Amino acid sequence: MSEQKSSGGNEPLIVIASNRGPFSFTQVKNGGFTAQRGSGGLVTALGALAERHEVLWVAAALGKGDEAWQAAHGDQPADVEGVRLRLVRTAPRRYDQYYNVIANPLLWFIQHELWDIPRKPSITGETWKAWRSGYQAVNRTFAEAIADSVKDTDRPIIIFPQDYHLYLVPHVLREMLGERVQIQPFIHIPWPGPDAWRILPGEMRTAILTSLLASDRVGFQTQRDAFNFVQCCRLYVDDAHSHGSRNSIDYHGRRVEARTYPISIDIEKMEELAAENETRLLKAQMMAFVGDSKLILRVDRIEPSKNILRGLEAFRELLVNHPEHKGRVQMLALLVPSRMEVDEYQDYLQQIMADAGMINAEFSEESWEPVRILVGENYRRAIGAMQIYDVLLVNPIADGMNLVAKEGALVNQRDGVLLLSEHAGVFYELGEHALTVSPFDTYGTAEAMHQALTMPPGERHDRAEALRAAVKSSGVRSWFYAQLDDAMRTLSSQSKNASTS
Repeated sequence: MSEQKSSGGNEPLIVIASNRGPFSFTQVKNGGFTAQRGSGGLVTALGALAERHEVLWVAAALGKGDEAWQAAHGDQPADVEGVRLRLVRTAPRRYDQYYNVIANPLLWFIQHELWDIPRKPSITGETWKAWRSGYQAVNRTFAEAIADSVKDTDRPIIIFPQDYHLYLVPHVLREMLGERVQIQPFIHIPWPGPDAWRILPGEMRTAILTSLLASDRVGFQTQRDAFNFVQCCRLYVDDAHSHGSRNSIDYHGRRVEARTYPISIDIEKMEELAAENETRLLKAQMMAFVGDSKLILRVDRIEPSKNILRGLEAFRELLVNHPEHKGRVQMLALLVPSRMEVDEYQDYLQQIMADAGMINAEFSEESWEPVRILVGENYRRAIGAMQIYDVLLVNPIADGMNLVAKEGALVNQRDGVLLLSEHAGVFYELGEHALTVSPFDTYGTAEAMHQALTMPPGERHDRAEALRAAVKSSGVRSWFYAQLDDAMRTLSSQSKNASTS
């Protein structure tokens, strides 16, 4: 690589690999490009990282603007706002097989344990075709692009493949680059226990697990996820042994760590956005909608794992079992479209709208509508609403983390109460100060809503302050640097061993 940020030979080159990149591109009339920075946690974490290290990011070209940018730069990484970026192009059919057949929904539904097993899925010939010519092929393309981009450097290399789209990348990288690189994937979604993985045929399951075992360590959101990974390897991979460890696996002479790195939010950025004039205007609009009512808020992507239907059912039970709340509380759901090309997601949205309509038909009064659904992506509107909730409902069936709980706890101004599913990854950090609910228990969730709405002000304040302090104790930069520090310690140890041998 050329134009390296650091001239020091021992300064590591950091490679991020993800399906979606940090920028999306639009080609303008003069042939140039405008870049729009993404808003995800990983992109935010790189803000500080890029200031101290050279970062190469390898991602898929998504959309015509990205494809045009890739065609203009070819296989050479280019600087974009301090990040060296290389986009990977694949044939549309191949990408569709990789993303829309294997990664979503097959792997995503397995890891959230959402398949209706008596009916779906069926691993058909088309599934196998998508696995071989789509998922395997695109993962190899990613690995080849990474290997090509780092082939001319003699510096230490740390590679961070991201999430379930790229499970096969570590194996190919190890084949191509050997032991000269540190490979450390991070898995953002839950990792379930061995039973969930029995859906996959052995060949697919073994390929995923042995590829991850080609890494130096694998990062997870929670200790539960890390432990489940160790158990899966013990059960499904020949010659993989934990020797009693809950967080490591020995496989073919390599000890692979399963480490926990709970992702967080950009605290400073969130506080800045909350204070902006546009956010204040949107907050005022939300307050006008709520009026004198108390607000139960949820902010979610439209994904079956978010458990939006049972949240509506619980709200209906609240109104039935505690009629004193009629006319005095409203539920507002801010929903962001997600994977609308997948049938299950379309059906889920239709059911959400139908259930909300039925609640309104049953309980609405002349000047009070109990449920309002707003569909669309408006982050500042969500922040404005988070500032004024009395109750924040976060009740997923399964979530790797769920940053809404952290965002709400940080910016809320009403001593709002957090209702938190015991199956959200964030439960392990915030559960002590929230009201815990089972995502399947609509009666219990309704009772928790009632408890939150009638909670004494002093208890509300103490819980809200404790939540805010917990969120502020660790931001998104800490999340990434914890991973980087572990990789750097291994590099340092390897260097010392090499110098004494």
